[in-house]
Parts: sequence; structure tokens; C-alpha cells
Amino acid sequence: MAKHKGRAWHVRLLAAALGVTAMAAATSVWTAQAGTFTGGPRASVSSPEAKPQDRVVKVAADIAHASDRGPRGVNITIDDGPDPTWTPQVLQLLKDSGVKATFCMVGTQAQAYPDLVKKVVADGHRLCNHTVSHDTGMDHKSEAYQSQQILDAERMITKASGGVRPQYYRAPGGAFTPYSRHLAASRGMRPLGWNVDTKDFERPGVDAMVATVKSEISDGPTVLFHDAGGDRSQTLAALREVLPWLRQQGYTFGFPVR
Repeated sequence: MAKHKGRAWHVRLLAAALGVTAMAAATSVWTAQAGTFTGGPRASVSSPEAKPQDRVVKVAADIAHASDRGPRGVNITIDDGPDPTWTPQVLQLLKDSGVKATFCMVGTQAQAYPDLVKKVVADGHRLCNHTVSHDTGMDHKSEAYQSQQILDAERMITKASGGVRPQYYRAPGGAFTPYSRHLAASRGMRPLGWNVDTKDFERPGVDAMVATVKSEISDGPTVLFHDAGGDRSQTLAALREVLPWLRQQGYTFGFPVR
């Protein structure tokens, strides 16, 4: 998977994350809760007072690409938010189109805009953990660092949502490692890839983004868009064209398999 995010956006997120948690720590309390390991994480972690629906159940650790709607299903995924300017507009467009999506949220963004996280959940969309600071080079960092990025983001997103946990984990720029995949899976977050990269982060033009979806959707169902990191007006315009076109082609909208 291509590492496609802009340097300036990554630097801003990393700076924000440094104000939230100490990255030099050998491990966080969340690492201890999940279990320190090299061969694989513990299968399940839950507190004694947790409600049944809150208990963590291990999911598959391989990277999900399929849709729960079958071979004609499409998974719309929205990365890097929430953002106070663009996320509300994306949510309204999805609502008007009758489409549910998966929002891959950066921990610091979720912490900054908890009302938007709650709105995403209230509208019936699913949450995905996109790490604390969106470090696209985290696959070259220590296991302690990877753990901090994943587990602290899980905590931030869950708190911001009012208790709804992310169901997926997407590594920034596709920077998965066996360790990060198994750690996320041990926390009930299925590693989530993509099949169609619209490259909307680079603002290539609406026509180019629409053409990418039309030409590559046969490669797999999971389509990547963004709702943060800059001007997302092209993303909105592309979604307005792509969503009805997909329906016209006989596709239905679902969620990634877990």
C-alpha cells in the first residue's frame, strides 16, 4: 500500500500527539493491559465491571478487504478526521445518499472534536483506529511505540465517542507490521486495508478521482477518501458523483468484514 499522506499534515499531528502522551516511554499502561508479547497478543481483555457488549473479543489479524455485503458490496472509508469543517459536510452527504461508512479517526483529532465522533456514531457509521499521530513510518519503530500509537488512540476514540469502541485498525499509509496487526486484533479491531485509493489527499481533480473509482472498483470493495488534512471540497464533489454511479452499477454499501 502506498504511503500517501502529506508531510505537513503528519508533522502537525505528531506535534499534537507529543502534547498528549510521552512517546519515549518504554510502554504505556495500555500495553501492559493488552499483554507484552512477541509471538501474539492475549485473546481477550476486559475489565471485571465491563458490560457484555463492552468486552473485547479477539478478531482475525489478517488485513480485511472484503465487504459484509458480499461480492457486490462496497466499503466507503473516510480517513484522518474528524475535522470541524469537512466532517459535518461528509456526514450530510452520506445521510442524503443513504450510505453508511467507516471513519478511520486520528486519536488527537477525536480528542479535539468529541461531538463529531458522537455524531458519526449516531448516524450509524463505524469507527476505525488510525493511531494517535498518523506516523506513516511507524512500521520502522519499536513495538512499544506501535503499542502506544494504537492503544492510546483506541482510548481517545472510545472516550470521545461516549464509550463506543473502534471496530477496525488502519495503519497510516499502510504501515502495518505483524506486531501491530496482532495487537489490534487482540483488542477487537480488525486490520483494515483498502483496494481503491482515490488519492484525494493530493487533490488530483474530481474527474481523476471519479475515474479512479470507476476503473479500480473491480479490484476490491474498499474505497479510500479523507475528511481532514486540508481542503476536501474535491472529495465531496467526487463522492456526489461516485455514490450514485456505484448504485447504478448494482453495488450496495456495507462495512468491512470483521
